[in-house]
Amino acid sequence: MSSDIRAFVAACPVCASVKTPRTPPAGLLHPLPVPSRPWSHVAMDFITGLPNSRGKTVILTIIDRFSKLAHAIPLQKLPSAKELAVIVSQHVFRLHGLPLNITSDRGPQFIAAFWKEFCNLLGIKVSLSSGFHPQTNGQVERYNQDLETTLRAMCLKNPRTWSSQLPWAEYSHNSLSNSSGYSPFQAAYGYQPPLFPHQEQVASSSGPAAFVRRCRRTWSKYRLELLRNQERLTVVANRRRSAAPAYKVGDKVWLSSADVPLKGGTKKLLPRYIGPYSITQIINPVAVRLELPRSLRIHPVFHVSKLKPARDSPLQPAPVPPPAPRFVGGGPVYAIKA
Repeated sequence: MSSDIRAFVAACPVCASVKTPRTPPAGLLHPLPVPSRPWSHVAMDFITGLPNSRGKTVILTIIDRFSKLAHAIPLQKLPSAKELAVIVSQHVFRLHGLPLNITSDRGPQFIAAFWKEFCNLLGIKVSLSSGFHPQTNGQVERYNQDLETTLRAMCLKNPRTWSSQLPWAEYSHNSLSNSSGYSPFQAAYGYQPPLFPHQEQVASSSGPAAFVRRCRRTWSKYRLELLRNQERLTVVANRRRSAAPAYKVGDKVWLSSADVPLKGGTKKLLPRYIGPYSITQIINPVAVRLELPRSLRIHPVFHVSKLKPARDSPLQPAPVPPPAPRFVGGGPVYAIKA
């Protein structure tokens, strides 16, 4: 009897949709591979909501995933995909050559057909984060946080001067040593530029070949430090996570509603999960594609931390999920077809 009760409760659709799991988030950390040289793999994002400063209201942030060297480009507004291609060509390709991979979120510029075709023609692979999981693009997200903090401190008395302070904020980030013991400048160029003239070191008289060898030694040692740090951070992060269930195509799961844009209603009393929905593809060990109703209008690939398995029980047949509701006046409204 007790086992039947537990099975019945575990398969209860009401319980599954309203209760929040008390276990650690599912999905062990799977960090992106460490590149082997500067500017082969880059990540980019936007900082918005800034006060107007000399006509600029947006910052495009671009970071080299190997050296952590970053560029912060002030813009008048969010660019279109075509405008973004021009900006990246002027500020990245011109200085560092063509990367092999660009990681970004699923902003309209990055999922546009023009941007994808532009990168494809240049031989650049586009990597997009999974739905509502910005940790995929964590390096640039962290840089954005640090940049905002720096600008906030520099422009505390007059926030509208941030565009004039931005170059120094970028220089500060690129000059500071990180956990590897190298600054982004050192990791990318093999030397540390002085901040003041009296800090200038005597330049080496060795030729270009010696300089290239020194850069390669620096990159090799730096990459080794990155791998060690990545391994250490993975161990620490996984202490607060749990292994994801062994999902397979056809399994049904509940999807967290925390980031799903349902219209209207009171968020406090809305279901914590919606579904269940079927898995149609296993993207990788921590990301799956779901079969969603068209009315949701969201990308169907999700990190496993946003899901939980839908339990079956012969005492509690799995329900057929209703269409996603629109909320009007605080209550759900469904379109019923005769």
